[in-house]
Amino acid sequence: MYPWIYETKNPIRGKCPHACNYCYVPTSRVKRLYEGKPYLVESFFKHGLGQGKTIFIGSCFDIFAEPILTQWIELIFQRCVRFNNTYLFQSKNPGRFHELLKLGIPSNAIYGTTIETTDINLSGMISSAPTVVNRWDAMVDLNLPDKMVSIEPILDFNLFRMVNWVETIKPKFVSIGADSKNHNLPEPPAEKVRELIQELEKFTEVKIKKNLDRILIMK
Repeated sequence: MYPWIYETKNPIRGKCPHACNYCYVPTSRVKRLYEGKPYLVESFFKHGLGQGKTIFIGSCFDIFAEPILTQWIELIFQRCVRFNNTYLFQSKNPGRFHELLKLGIPSNAIYGTTIETTDINLSGMISSAPTVVNRWDAMVDLNLPDKMVSIEPILDFNLFRMVNWVETIKPKFVSIGADSKNHNLPEPPAEKVRELIQELEKFTEVKIKKNLDRILIMK
């Protein structure tokens, strides 16, 4: 998913409650693992995670989705802190991070969310996750040093609002990518994306994914 990630781990499997309609998992070779009731993956707690790596925890399943038990997340955190790695915890329900702050969360981690668009109605049409406004609001109030924002798949947006949202979140970096699976999503024109990148680079690092080339070149 990200070129700067060493590997991904999914300690929870089953059907992700957010059911984003652009998710690649239902059409992937691992789709059978992400059907039915969510469950903990025992092997995650039996095998070591190594050292000195950057690991995305929950690349195929949002472990912070509202129905997931807090006890499960605590077990995952406890396992992660035993190994000296950097972890990415990315969620479309970042309000859950606030709940977990009271319990103790790994300090050697990056906490992020996805904001595909600034259109609240559009975000509600493509996912059962909290709306982009809810995600933005939760991330602004999250008092952690290492935060990130993923704008992927990038959908049409209000430029001023998107720049303002990202700036107020104060992320360490922003990753921008496009839909790779031909879901016929409402995408912005190339010039608008270039302008967004230019504005974001004034205050944070922008990591551009290879799949964004399709928009930048073709539109």
